Amino acid sequence: MNQEILKEIFLMVATTFLFVAIITPFIKNTAIHIGAVDIPNERKVHKKAMPRLGGLGIFLGFLLGYMLFGTPSAIMNSILIGSFIIVLIGVIDDIKPLKASTKFLGQLAAACIVVFYGNILLQDISAFGIYIDFHIFAYPLTIFFILGCINCLNLIDGLDGLAAGISSIYFLTIGIIATIQGTFGLDFIITFILLGSTLGFLVHNFNPAKIFMGDSGSLFLGFIIAVIALLGFKNVTMTSLIIPLLILAIPILDTLFAIVRRLLKGEKISTPDKCHIHHQLLNKRFSHRATVLIIYGINLLFASASIVYVLKDQLLGYIIYGILLIIVLIFIFKTNIIVDKETIKQKTKKLEKS
Repeated sequence: MNQEILKEIFLMVATTFLFVAIITPFIKNTAIHIGAVDIPNERKVHKKAMPRLGGLGIFLGFLLGYMLFGTPSAIMNSILIGSFIIVLIGVIDDIKPLKASTKFLGQLAAACIVVFYGNILLQDISAFGIYIDFHIFAYPLTIFFILGCINCLNLIDGLDGLAAGISSIYFLTIGIIATIQGTFGLDFIITFILLGSTLGFLVHNFNPAKIFMGDSGSLFLGFIIAVIALLGFKNVTMTSLIIPLLILAIPILDTLFAIVRRLLKGEKISTPDKCHIHHQLLNKRFSHRATVLIIYGINLLFASASIVYVLKDQLLGYIIYGILLIIVLIFIFKTNIIVDKETIKQKTKKLEKS
């Protein structure tokens, strides 16, 4: 492999890592000073007030990395503007919680900017000998994809280091695939800049965390993950688009389970609860840190399967994906992630008695 490429990767990761690791304590003090703190309640895992705004450090690392290693373009301008809107909405929410509708409008505005101004689109796909051109529907489909990624990361952000760690695994995996395939475009640069930024933040966010990323971080990471997927895999095969999604299997599955769970309960999809994947593992008596490491491990397996599938052996990739699917199904049946088995038992007993 080209030594110059490896040197550039090291510089991108090391520079943003050190910058974010150094600046995050200052952001922590600022968050405490302005009251941007996460107060514990019955739905949350942490037991004491924690400063938020950590996502601001990740965003600043992203900006520094772009200034040092990126090149100006209309596409990059759209990403910067969209990112700024997302982070601004997140920062405001970290200081004083906003209505869900207000946050959604901010997310929609950011998605529309990269789609209509940056022309970053999921235009067409081909798979199994079938070619589909979405034409005018490419616009709403791309916006839906971006909004989905944003909210997947936002929902999974429930334990110290969880969202930052999952994001780091994503950036590392995409970076490895891009490097070996020799695709050194904008997505390559953004990927390694953000790998360093998220790892730098993890220095302060891994259990026991000293600061949370807040919505300023989870919304931004979800947004930029969607953008990277679209930049690196647009106008190619269905398989190439699915690979980034499989790397995010845990947050995507967690979101789908949450939607099904709440619909079965007759609740709004946005209703918060304590039934996410990480809550289920905590209920199995795993420690906070062990729960995060287990989810990291599963995510690394999905990431490894993706690397094997793309770069080595598709059949082996399918086998690994199949094994992981079986693990997920066992997890569903052994936990209350979709339905509360205890509640069902109690209702059944009441019906039997009556």
